[in-house]
Amino acid sequence: MAPVVVYSKPNCMQCNFTKKFLEERNIPFKVKDVMEDEVALEEVKALGFSSLPVVVIEGEEPFSGFRPDRLEAIA
Repeated sequence: MAPVVVYSKPNCMQCNFTKKFLEERNIPFKVKDVMEDEVALEEVKALGFSSLPVVVIEGEEPFSGFRPDRLEAIA
């Protein structure tokens, strides 16, 4: 399975929904907290996003927000 990275921040409902969705389907993922990691914040900006979560899946187009349709495709 391609690596999944979720750029997130505390108290972000869509971030929490995204992580819960992945956990419930046993999809391994790495969380990068943009509030604690300046490099992660710069990575999100470099991807052209200004809202969270941003989900990056190797070989796929990155996307923002809670997108069960996109997440289901990798489940």
